[in-house]
Amino acid sequence: MKRRTLLHRMGGLPLLFPAIARAQPASRVRTVGVTFANLGSDPEAQERANALRDGLRDLGWVEGRNLRFEYRSMGGDPKGAAAQAAELVALAPDVILSSGTVATQALHGATRTVPVVFVNVTDPVAGGFVASLARPGGNMTGFTPFEYPIAGKWLDRLRDLAPGLRRVALMGDPNNHNYKGFWGPFVQAATRHGIAPLQLPAPNAGEIERGLAGLASEPGAGLVVSAAAFSLLHRELLIGLCARLRVPAIYWSRNFPLNGGLMSYGPNSAALHRQSATYIDRILRGEKPSDLPVQEATRFETVINARTAKALDLAVPAGLALEADELID
Repeated sequence: MKRRTLLHRMGGLPLLFPAIARAQPASRVRTVGVTFANLGSDPEAQERANALRDGLRDLGWVEGRNLRFEYRSMGGDPKGAAAQAAELVALAPDVILSSGTVATQALHGATRTVPVVFVNVTDPVAGGFVASLARPGGNMTGFTPFEYPIAGKWLDRLRDLAPGLRRVALMGDPNNHNYKGFWGPFVQAATRHGIAPLQLPAPNAGEIERGLAGLASEPGAGLVVSAAAFSLLHRELLIGLCARLRVPAIYWSRNFPLNGGLMSYGPNSAALHRQSATYIDRILRGEKPSDLPVQEATRFETVINARTAKALDLAVPAGLALEADELID
């Protein structure tokens, strides 16, 4: 597999390391809770966990010496996530790393005192997690991956690669406030391109299969998979269905095209998780989440799987190939 990458692709955000060296962490073992939508053998969860550990190790926090982790899998079910959140909070960790909106919502309901650093939460203000990006004001702060207008850019890039699109569905979780925020920019982009915008809920695997089959029943179909826990839980299903039904799709995370999906556009999620170590470190040293502004991603990457494009009879335009941060041959 040949890949063309930019240097320092893990450097998705400006580093927040101080200019002067800090004192070494105290010898007392601290506990960091970690939540992911998917755990176990999932390679994306492992990549994010490794990025977090590496970031903390660079700051002097070493697992087994002065740091221990407590992992929980939140999934995409709010009730199950709430139970996992309560269990994690009961362990009284020093700080919790929360990945995704579902997990953050569950933790928000479980505690207003344990510090929480979130990652991959779109619009934490609308979610009620912080008062504002500049002044969070509570026990939560973190890193947000993108703003709602990215939904229009997802469709723009998909059309660049698949110019014959006539109808495109935005797949997501209608119960997630992010989906409503993505919908407006998505419709605007669809209207600009003369494409019919469709909604495609994804509450479970069965609905995903039925929805995609219906979408693919007419020619010119395309798919935009929005950022939410469902996409991580059903990544293999989504990639497999789009290949079998011959539906061009764009995703928000590079791990989709790396595993056979057509293309993605968004920040490097592993880099965001590594960057979260800077806030975890500062909280472990005594700073409060309320004093740490929410950071927004400033670098986005386009990843294209050229093999998948060829299988769909799509030619990658020269301009798009040059623009891509990674082209999987």
